[in-house]
Amino acid sequence: QSQLVESGGGLVHAGGSMRLSCVGSGFTLDGYAIGWFRQVAGKEREGISCISSGGGTTDYADSIKGRFTTSRDNRKNTVYLQMNNLKPEDTAVYYCAAGCRTTTMGPWGQGTQVTVSS
Repeated sequence: QSQLVESGGGLVHAGGSMRLSCVGSGFTLDGYAIGWFRQVAGKEREGISCISSGGGTTDYADSIKGRFTTSRDNRKNTVYLQMNNLKPEDTAVYYCAAGCRTTTMGPWGQGTQVTVSS
C-alpha cells in the first residue's frame, strides 16, 4: 500500500525546535511536490508549506514563515519540516501529503502530534 509516514513529533517547550520527517512507504516522493499540513481538533486542516519535486522552490504560510523550513532528500525518499521558535499555537497534528493543496488526493500520512507547552 502506497503511503507516507510522518515521524518526529512530540512535546517541546515554547521556543524550542523539532524536526519532522515524511518518508514514502511503497511510494516514491521524487517527482511530486510535497506539502505539510496541520490540524487542530475542531478546525480545518491548514496547509503550511510546500516544496517542489526537485526541492528548488518552497512556499510557506504566513503563520510559520521565518520559523519553519521544509527540505527534501530524494535519495532517502524523505521530506523534512524543521520547526524553530515553536509557539503554543503551533500545537496540532502535522501531516504530509503528495501535493500542496488541502484537497490533494495524496497519498497522505497518518499524522504526528506536536505539542508545544508554554
